[in-house]
Amino acid sequence: MLKTEKVEVMNLHNAMRGARNPMNSWARSDSYFDENGQYVLGENDLSLAVRLRKAGSDHRKFLRQVFVTVDITAPMYWWKEFDTYKVGTVANSTSTMHKITSVPFELNHFSCDKMDEETIKHMQAVVDYLEELRLKYLETKDKQIWYDIIQFLPSSYNQMRTCTMNYENLIGIYAARKNHKLDEWHMFCRFVEELPYAKELITL
Repeated sequence: MLKTEKVEVMNLHNAMRGARNPMNSWARSDSYFDENGQYVLGENDLSLAVRLRKAGSDHRKFLRQVFVTVDITAPMYWWKEFDTYKVGTVANSTSTMHKITSVPFELNHFSCDKMDEETIKHMQAVVDYLEELRLKYLETKDKQIWYDIIQFLPSSYNQMRTCTMNYENLIGIYAARKNHKLDEWHMFCRFVEELPYAKELITL
């Protein structure tokens, strides 16, 4: 399971202005903001952007200035893979260490969408035991019980992080992960494909 919310793409207009700096070609810029405040690339600017994108990372520096912010909810086993992308990405997560006992454990807090019925039964037993431990911890504040929870917590536990990255990051992530075994990466790649001008600037 992977869910994306509160998506915002920022700074495309400034990035495109910078893309024209090397040739002092600002007068050829034909992009504009529409009635909804969305930045629309004109024919000239889109053509330039695509040419720079295809020319390689040295020439498409402007894509490092197009920022994406998104809230991603995903299981810990997916976050471990996402965490390999450290350069140019920032993420603030909900705190497992500080808030793990603040709400009751329920099955829908875990990614179980690929489990069969038998495994779901065992998973429910795990969730029930985690809730038992949580209640004991709230009553006693015993750090041993807290450690039991932290170390017993399955990697299918879902965590939400607010992430910021840029289009250059997404070029690399998309290329590396679009054929990955994990369905969560396919969900992430579909999110990327829906970003403004993704077809022209990221996924081509």
